[in-house]
Amino acid sequence: MQEILLGVKSGETSIQEALAQLACFPYEELGFAKIDHHRTLRRGFPEVIFGPGKTPEQVAAIAETLASNSKKVLVTKVGPAHFEAVQQRLPDARYDSVAHVIIVNRAKKAKPRPGIIVVCGGTADIPVAEEAALTAELMDNAVERSWDIGVAGMHRLLSTLPRLREAKVIVAVAGMEGALPSVVSGLVAAPVIAVPTSVGYGASFGGLAALLAMLNNCASGVSVVNIDNGFGAGYLAALINR
Repeated sequence: MQEILLGVKSGETSIQEALAQLACFPYEELGFAKIDHHRTLRRGFPEVIFGPGKTPEQVAAIAETLASNSKKVLVTKVGPAHFEAVQQRLPDARYDSVAHVIIVNRAKKAKPRPGIIVVCGGTADIPVAEEAALTAELMDNAVERSWDIGVAGMHRLLSTLPRLREAKVIVAVAGMEGALPSVVSGLVAAPVIAVPTSVGYGASFGGLAALLAMLNNCASGVSVVNIDNGFGAGYLAALINR
């Protein structure tokens, strides 16, 4: 709303264009989805598209609609087929094949806020960790990364400790036994966001063992998001850093 009014005042937006934009508030009906154009006003960041369960055509239609009213679009947990459909409608979309996310960013480049570090226990955890990092970066944060510093080799974690102690918020991503966030939190003053991943052997039950370990950790200042929810962790880290 504020952006529309400022656009009218500056002459960049006509009254007719402003009315057309306001007409789709608070949501726009697509039949298979209701697009929440007020999300930016309420939360400071647009609605994000969760890809699984949606066809490439549905994702593309939602992304195009969001892009018509927002300068940023984020689609999570998708593959190349979804990206191809989105790119046909939004040629400036880009796909990160590691994090499996689609990003459109037409916003003016802002000076990123430092303070977030994303770490992960093993290489297999990188896709979820990168999803968290890219989400926080899209929300105008500078993000440091440190991969493969799990507790199986404590010297790797300890070598990163000086950087971790400078962070304002840390995202710690781990599968297997999920011990990394608890250890990190015991060494730093910053809040730690724990992300369990589905990486692990049979008894990890697709990340349930790591989730329960993180929920039961004895270190103070740890919050836990759901299994493989890198987006949720990156979003929360950005809010804390803001």
